[in-house]
Amino acid sequence: MSDESVLLDIDDGVATITLNRPDERNALSRPVAEGIRDALDDADAADARCVVLEGAGEAFSAGGDIEAMVEGIQGDLSVEERVRVVERSFNRTIERLAEFPLPTVALLDGAAIGAGASLAIACDLQLASEHCSIGFSFRAVGLSVDSGTSYFLPRIVGENVAKELVFTGEVVDADRAAELGLVNHVYPADEFDDRAADLVDRIASGPTVALRHAKRLLGDGVEKSLSEALADEALAQGVAFDTDDHVEGVESFFEGRDAEFEGR
Repeated sequence: MSDESVLLDIDDGVATITLNRPDERNALSRPVAEGIRDALDDADAADARCVVLEGAGEAFSAGGDIEAMVEGIQGDLSVEERVRVVERSFNRTIERLAEFPLPTVALLDGAAIGAGASLAIACDLQLASEHCSIGFSFRAVGLSVDSGTSYFLPRIVGENVAKELVFTGEVVDADRAAELGLVNHVYPADEFDDRAADLVDRIASGPTVALRHAKRLLGDGVEKSLSEALADEALAQGVAFDTDDHVEGVESFFEGRDAEFEGR
Protein backbone atom coordinates (compact mmCIF):
# COMPACT_ATOMS: atom_id res chain seq x y z
CA MET A 1 0.00 0.00 0.00
CA SER A 2 1.60 3.25 -1.14
CA ASP A 3 -0.82 5.73 0.47
CA GLU A 4 0.42 6.42 4.01
CA SER A 5 -2.99 7.74 5.08
CA VAL A 6 -3.96 4.14 5.83
CA LEU A 7 -1.53 1.61 7.30
CA LEU A 8 -1.78 -2.16 7.52
CA ASP A 9 0.08 -4.45 9.89
CA ILE A 10 -0.53 -8.20 10.11
CA ASP A 11 0.85 -9.95 13.16
CA ASP A 12 -0.06 -13.31 14.66
CA GLY A 13 -3.34 -13.52 12.78
CA VAL A 14 -4.47 -9.96 13.57
CA ALA A 15 -4.65 -7.46 10.70
CA THR A 16 -4.55 -3.93 12.12
CA ILE A 17 -5.75 -1.16 9.80
CA THR A 18 -4.79 2.30 11.06
CA LEU A 19 -6.30 5.53 9.80
CA ASN A 20 -3.14 7.61 9.70
CA ARG A 21 -4.14 11.26 9.39
CA PRO A 22 -3.80 12.33 13.05
CA ASP A 23 -3.33 16.02 12.18
CA GLU A 24 -6.73 15.95 10.43
CA ARG A 25 -8.25 13.74 13.16
CA ASN A 26 -8.37 10.92 10.61
CA ALA A 27 -10.93 12.63 8.40
CA LEU A 28 -12.37 10.31 5.77
CA SER A 29 -11.18 11.48 2.38
CA ARG A 30 -11.58 9.51 -0.81
CA PRO A 31 -7.96 8.22 -0.63
CA VAL A 32 -8.63 7.03 2.94
CA ALA A 33 -11.75 5.17 1.83
CA GLU A 34 -9.80 3.55 -0.99
CA GLY A 35 -6.95 2.75 1.39
CA ILE A 36 -9.30 0.93 3.76
CA ARG A 37 -10.59 -1.21 0.90
CA ASP A 38 -7.05 -2.00 -0.25
CA ALA A 39 -6.07 -2.97 3.30
CA LEU A 40 -9.08 -5.26 3.62
CA ASP A 41 -8.20 -6.90 0.30
CA ASP A 42 -4.63 -7.47 1.53
CA ALA A 43 -5.85 -8.88 4.85
CA ASP A 44 -8.24 -11.22 3.05
CA ALA A 45 -5.41 -12.52 0.87
CA ALA A 46 -3.07 -13.02 3.84
CA ASP A 47 -3.27 -15.35 6.82
CA ALA A 48 -5.27 -12.93 8.96
CA ARG A 49 -7.96 -14.30 11.29
CA CYS A 50 -9.33 -11.02 12.67
CA VAL A 51 -9.27 -7.38 11.55
CA VAL A 52 -8.82 -4.37 13.82
CA LEU A 53 -9.66 -0.83 12.70
CA GLU A 54 -8.18 2.05 14.68
CA GLY A 55 -7.22 5.71 14.34
CA ALA A 56 -3.80 7.25 14.90
CA GLY A 57 -3.60 10.09 17.41
CA GLU A 58 -6.44 11.37 19.57
CA ALA A 59 -9.41 10.48 17.35
CA PHE A 60 -10.78 7.38 15.69
CA SER A 61 -12.23 9.54 12.91
CA ALA A 62 -13.84 12.96 13.00
CA GLY A 63 -15.92 12.14 9.92
CA GLY A 64 -15.91 13.47 6.39
CA ASP A 65 -13.07 15.64 5.14
CA ILE A 66 -14.25 19.26 5.53
CA GLU A 67 -11.74 20.54 2.99
CA ALA A 68 -13.17 18.14 0.43
CA MET A 69 -16.65 19.44 1.31
CA VAL A 70 -15.50 23.00 0.65
CA GLU A 71 -14.10 21.95 -2.72
CA GLY A 72 -17.42 20.27 -3.46
CA ILE A 73 -19.34 23.47 -2.63
CA GLN A 74 -17.05 25.50 -4.86
CA GLY A 75 -17.10 22.94 -7.62
CA ASP A 76 -19.61 22.61 -10.41
CA LEU A 77 -20.86 19.06 -9.90
CA SER A 78 -24.45 18.07 -10.54
CA VAL A 79 -26.48 16.18 -7.95
CA GLU A 80 -26.03 13.00 -9.99
CA GLU A 81 -22.25 13.48 -10.07
CA ARG A 82 -22.14 14.00 -6.31
CA VAL A 83 -24.15 10.82 -5.80
CA ARG A 84 -21.65 8.89 -7.90
CA VAL A 85 -18.73 10.25 -5.84
CA VAL A 86 -20.32 8.95 -2.63
CA GLU A 87 -21.21 5.60 -4.21
CA ARG A 88 -17.73 5.05 -5.63
CA SER A 89 -15.84 5.89 -2.45
CA PHE A 90 -17.55 5.61 0.92
CA ASN A 91 -20.40 3.28 -0.02
CA ARG A 92 -18.05 0.68 -1.47
CA THR A 93 -15.83 0.90 1.61
CA ILE A 94 -18.66 0.49 4.11
CA GLU A 95 -20.08 -2.42 2.14
CA ARG A 96 -16.69 -4.12 1.90
CA LEU A 97 -16.13 -3.70 5.64
CA ALA A 98 -19.59 -4.88 6.68
CA GLU A 99 -19.45 -7.92 4.41
CA PHE A 100 -15.83 -8.81 5.20
CA PRO A 101 -15.73 -12.53 6.03
CA LEU A 102 -13.49 -12.25 9.11
CA PRO A 103 -14.51 -10.74 12.46
CA THR A 104 -13.83 -7.00 12.57
CA VAL A 105 -13.22 -4.88 15.67
CA ALA A 106 -13.20 -1.07 15.93
CA LEU A 107 -10.93 0.38 18.63
CA LEU A 108 -12.34 3.73 19.75
CA ASP A 109 -9.78 5.57 21.84
CA GLY A 110 -11.15 9.01 20.99
CA ALA A 111 -13.84 10.68 18.93
CA ALA A 112 -15.86 8.89 16.26
CA ILE A 113 -18.09 11.47 14.59
CA GLY A 114 -20.38 11.46 11.56
CA ALA A 115 -19.09 9.06 8.93
CA GLY A 116 -16.38 8.07 11.44
CA ALA A 117 -19.08 6.81 13.79
CA SER A 118 -20.74 4.99 10.89
CA LEU A 119 -17.42 3.36 10.01
CA ALA A 120 -17.11 2.16 13.61
CA ILE A 121 -20.55 0.57 13.79
CA ALA A 122 -20.03 -1.14 10.44
CA CYS A 123 -17.53 -3.34 12.29
CA ASP A 124 -18.69 -6.41 14.20
CA LEU A 125 -17.52 -5.22 17.62
CA GLN A 126 -16.68 -1.82 19.08
CA LEU A 127 -14.26 -1.47 22.01
CA ALA A 128 -14.01 1.94 23.64
CA SER A 129 -11.70 3.65 26.07
CA GLU A 130 -13.14 6.10 28.57
CA HIS A 131 -11.92 8.84 26.21
CA CYS A 132 -14.29 7.72 23.48
CA SER A 133 -17.11 9.90 22.21
CA ILE A 134 -19.44 9.04 19.37
CA GLY A 135 -22.02 11.02 17.45
CA PHE A 136 -23.89 10.89 14.16
CA SER A 137 -23.58 14.64 13.71
CA PHE A 138 -24.20 15.00 10.00
CA ARG A 139 -26.65 17.83 10.72
CA ALA A 140 -23.75 19.99 11.95
CA VAL A 141 -22.60 20.45 8.35
CA GLY A 142 -26.11 20.51 6.90
CA LEU A 143 -26.07 16.98 5.57
CA SER A 144 -28.27 13.91 5.79
CA VAL A 145 -26.88 10.57 6.97
CA ASP A 146 -24.62 8.39 4.87
CA SER A 147 -21.99 5.65 5.19
CA GLY A 148 -24.61 3.09 6.21
CA THR A 149 -25.98 5.03 9.19
CA SER A 150 -29.60 4.45 8.21
CA TYR A 151 -28.92 0.70 8.01
CA PHE A 152 -26.71 0.02 11.04
CA LEU A 153 -27.86 2.55 13.63
CA PRO A 154 -31.55 1.52 13.94
CA ARG A 155 -30.50 -2.13 14.10
CA ILE A 156 -28.20 -1.39 17.03
CA VAL A 157 -30.12 1.16 19.11
CA GLY A 158 -33.66 0.95 17.73
CA GLU A 159 -35.45 3.34 15.42
CA ASN A 160 -36.55 5.89 18.04
CA VAL A 161 -33.10 6.33 19.58
CA ALA A 162 -31.50 6.40 16.14
CA LYS A 163 -33.79 9.26 15.13
CA GLU A 164 -32.95 11.19 18.28
CA LEU A 165 -29.20 10.77 17.79
CA VAL A 166 -29.41 11.91 14.18
CA PHE A 167 -31.98 14.70 14.61
CA THR A 168 -30.09 16.28 17.55
CA GLY A 169 -26.56 15.43 16.48
CA GLU A 170 -25.80 14.59 20.12
CA VAL A 171 -22.28 13.34 20.81
CA VAL A 172 -22.43 10.77 23.62
CA ASP A 173 -19.62 9.74 25.94
CA ALA A 174 -18.30 6.21 26.33
CA ASP A 175 -20.61 5.19 29.18
CA ARG A 176 -23.73 6.42 27.38
CA ALA A 177 -22.55 4.70 24.19
CA ALA A 178 -22.31 1.44 26.13
CA GLU A 179 -25.82 1.92 27.58
CA LEU A 180 -27.18 2.37 24.05
CA GLY A 181 -25.30 -0.65 22.71
CA LEU A 182 -23.08 1.41 20.41
CA VAL A 183 -19.98 -0.16 21.98
CA ASN A 184 -19.45 -3.60 23.50
CA HIS A 185 -17.03 -2.63 26.26
CA VAL A 186 -15.57 0.51 27.85
CA TYR A 187 -12.09 0.15 29.34
CA PRO A 188 -10.09 2.57 31.53
CA ALA A 189 -7.67 4.59 29.41
CA ASP A 190 -4.58 3.10 31.03
CA GLU A 191 -5.87 -0.44 30.44
CA PHE A 192 -7.40 0.07 27.01
CA ASP A 193 -4.57 -1.27 24.84
CA ASP A 194 -4.02 -4.41 26.91
CA ARG A 195 -7.67 -5.29 27.47
CA ALA A 196 -8.64 -4.65 23.85
CA ALA A 197 -5.69 -6.75 22.70
CA ASP A 198 -6.78 -9.59 24.97
CA LEU A 199 -10.26 -9.68 23.42
CA VAL A 200 -8.92 -9.37 19.88
CA ASP A 201 -6.43 -12.19 20.53
CA ARG A 202 -9.25 -14.37 21.85
CA ILE A 203 -11.18 -13.85 18.60
CA ALA A 204 -8.12 -14.32 16.40
CA SER A 205 -7.21 -17.57 18.15
CA GLY A 206 -10.66 -19.03 17.58
CA PRO A 207 -11.82 -21.56 14.96
CA THR A 208 -11.65 -19.24 11.96
CA VAL A 209 -13.77 -21.26 9.52
CA ALA A 210 -16.53 -21.67 12.10
CA LEU A 211 -16.43 -17.99 13.04
CA ARG A 212 -16.64 -16.94 9.39
CA HIS A 213 -19.86 -18.91 9.06
CA ALA A 214 -21.15 -17.68 12.43
CA LYS A 215 -20.61 -14.06 11.36
CA ARG A 216 -22.53 -14.61 8.14
CA LEU A 217 -25.36 -16.45 9.87
CA LEU A 218 -25.77 -13.80 12.57
CA GLY A 219 -25.69 -11.00 10.02
CA ASP A 220 -28.31 -12.65 7.82
CA GLY A 221 -30.46 -14.02 10.61
CA VAL A 222 -32.73 -11.01 11.12
CA GLU A 223 -33.81 -11.20 7.48
CA LYS A 224 -34.71 -14.91 7.53
CA SER A 225 -37.53 -17.08 8.77
CA LEU A 226 -36.71 -19.58 11.51
CA SER A 227 -36.81 -22.49 9.08
CA GLU A 228 -34.42 -20.71 6.71
CA ALA A 229 -32.06 -19.91 9.58
CA LEU A 230 -32.08 -23.49 10.82
CA ALA A 231 -31.36 -24.84 7.34
CA ASP A 232 -28.46 -22.43 6.83
CA GLU A 233 -27.06 -23.27 10.26
CA ALA A 234 -27.12 -26.96 9.45
CA LEU A 235 -25.22 -26.35 6.21
CA ALA A 236 -22.59 -24.21 7.95
CA GLN A 237 -22.22 -26.77 10.71
CA GLY A 238 -21.65 -29.46 8.13
CA VAL A 239 -18.71 -27.46 6.79
CA ALA A 240 -17.36 -26.81 10.30
CA PHE A 241 -17.56 -30.52 11.20
CA ASP A 242 -15.00 -31.16 8.45
CA THR A 243 -12.32 -28.80 9.80
CA ASP A 244 -9.13 -29.52 11.73
CA ASP A 245 -10.27 -27.00 14.34
CA HIS A 246 -13.36 -29.08 15.08
CA VAL A 247 -11.19 -32.13 15.67
CA GLU A 248 -8.91 -30.06 17.91
CA GLY A 249 -11.89 -28.66 19.82
CA VAL A 250 -13.31 -32.11 20.56
CA GLU A 251 -9.93 -33.59 21.50
CA SER A 252 -9.06 -30.68 23.79
CA PHE A 253 -12.45 -30.98 25.51
CA PHE A 254 -11.92 -34.63 26.39
CA GLU A 255 -8.29 -34.01 27.38
CA GLY A 256 -9.28 -31.16 29.69
CA ARG A 257 -7.07 -28.51 28.07
CA ASP A 258 -7.50 -25.28 26.14
CA ALA A 259 -7.98 -25.74 22.41
CA GLU A 260 -5.21 -24.54 20.11
CA PHE A 261 -7.07 -23.63 16.95
CA GLU A 262 -5.07 -22.99 13.78
CA GLY A 263 -7.82 -21.54 11.62
CA ARG A 264 -8.21 -24.59 9.39
